[in-house]
Amino acid sequence: MPTNLPPEYFEADKHFRQAKTLAEKIERLEVLISTVPKHKGTDKLRADLRRQLSRLKDEVQPHKKHYGHQTTFSIEKEGAGQVVLIGPTNVGKSTLVAALTHAEPEVSEVPYTTRTPVPGMMPIGNIQVQLVDTPPLEEELAESGLYELIRQGDMILLILDLQADPLTQLQKSAALLSEHQILPKSQEKVESNQARVTYLPMLILANKCDDENLDEEFQIFCALFEGECPVLPVSAATGRNFDLLKKRIFENLSVVRVYAKPPGKPADLEKPFVLKKGSTVIDLAGKIHRDFYEKLKSARIWGSAQFDGQMVQKDYILQDGDIVELRL
Repeated sequence: MPTNLPPEYFEADKHFRQAKTLAEKIERLEVLISTVPKHKGTDKLRADLRRQLSRLKDEVQPHKKHYGHQTTFSIEKEGAGQVVLIGPTNVGKSTLVAALTHAEPEVSEVPYTTRTPVPGMMPIGNIQVQLVDTPPLEEELAESGLYELIRQGDMILLILDLQADPLTQLQKSAALLSEHQILPKSQEKVESNQARVTYLPMLILANKCDDENLDEEFQIFCALFEGECPVLPVSAATGRNFDLLKKRIFENLSVVRVYAKPPGKPADLEKPFVLKKGSTVIDLAGKIHRDFYEKLKSARIWGSAQFDGQMVQKDYILQDGDIVELRL
């Protein structure tokens, strides 16, 4: 549903984003809220703005804070991994999340629509991966909580608009991440002396590459971009390369799917246990139940072992697709 925001909203929004102090932010945000018309199309926007105002007022009164305080940027991890979508405004982050998950972030051509993170679950085969839509990654607007959310994720998707100077978008986004000591995993060996830096798998998505007519623009962008981080052309509008995107995400999360087989019964191949690569039989046992972890006597493997049903030790490293029978 369209928001139909008046010109006063955009002027007030501009003033709010230019505010430097907490007091200025609170005052200007209250003015911004007053410019939003009240109808169904603006319900979510007004709710988000009010939550942001409440959080700013909490920051003015630090005695209200306590250990474990949950902010709007505290997103509990779910599924096989948490993938954080970042990028400038209007590059299509919300549209991608809406197309790939059952989440319903507000999608609009109006800049700066997303003001708080919105999570959604994306199926990849028989597992679920959490995608998190985020507010724009821009110097004047991005809050410290956004960078903390990025650091705590398992992977970054940096979204660019292929049709709107993607190279400049990339350079500005990379500079902000570097300023906050967040770098692609591919640079870890080069920057190994930087102990405080957070290294995360990163995939650059050139969004709005709707069909082959835009492939030439994508190739030009790739020629100008000389970095090591992989780039994938996608389209939130047409679903182009979604299957390849899911494959890349699964590979970067470095997880394996393992299936438990009760003795004398078939394995449930619809509900795998998801473990980090390098996990062992005893790691799986602990994930199933404490009794298996403490009292495990033997284990058999179908899949990566030399032969089906082979008995293995507790420290046997599991591979994707393995079927494991544990016995107490």
